[in-house]
Amino acid sequence: MSDVKYTSAPVEPPPRYETTAPLLTNFPTAKSSILRAPLPLDLPFLTSIRGRKIILASASLRRRQLLAQIGLSDLSIIPSTVPEAFPKTLSPFEYVLQTATQKAMTVYKAQINSPDGEPALVIAADTVVVSRGGQILEKPRSETDHIAMLKGLRDSVSHKVYTAVVVMAPLSSARDPGYAVESTVEETTVKFGKDVSDELILSYVRTREGADKAGGYGIQGIGAILVDRIEGSFDNVVGLPLKPTLALIEKVLQDDEDLVDEFAEAQDEE
Repeated sequence: MSDVKYTSAPVEPPPRYETTAPLLTNFPTAKSSILRAPLPLDLPFLTSIRGRKIILASASLRRRQLLAQIGLSDLSIIPSTVPEAFPKTLSPFEYVLQTATQKAMTVYKAQINSPDGEPALVIAADTVVVSRGGQILEKPRSETDHIAMLKGLRDSVSHKVYTAVVVMAPLSSARDPGYAVESTVEETTVKFGKDVSDELILSYVRTREGADKAGGYGIQGIGAILVDRIEGSFDNVVGLPLKPTLALIEKVLQDDEDLVDEFAEAQDEE
């Protein structure tokens, strides 16, 4: 056996966070283990819009909770009221992208001349569940439809979840069209467990958790008991892929800065 020398543990205790992070309220805690909220992400582009009007063009509580995780908690919730009437004959990619774009554009145009000021940012998203055969699944219409939908997802082994995210911001310059817009579509494969029984499906359906969700289940809740594994982003299945959304926010704000710089250079050349 070789002689291995180990460095002794440091005498000094690790730094404490008690003086830097606010205490979470409404949580039962033990004196020896207190949960504290994390500090917000210290990123310049996020700091630049904190305290300004940021609109989430969705009534989804799940999307609000996800955005709060990156520090965007003070949101104006203004869902689009335009019917989602795009044909299901579109590819899932095009369907979610066009739907999310319509949501963002509708809310942006309605709010750009709002008495309480133009938005610094509009975020819209749309999520669809697509069967292995390519069918875009709606919310279940009845308990019978709900059971059949989940059995179909189980029996087909796997299905896809697509989420489109569209982010818009007004431009500081007068350059047409007056706004910057960036978008992405993310895809996740979800596989239900082969051992999911009819009895389990019926029991889940009767919780009513999935009654208001496309595909008929919520992976972030009790619906997780149906899922064996996923390939791709978990929060994409929940309804808002955080990492791509963060990248879109940075890009759309950078677009504005770049155009302002271009405008200034053009003015200097005149």
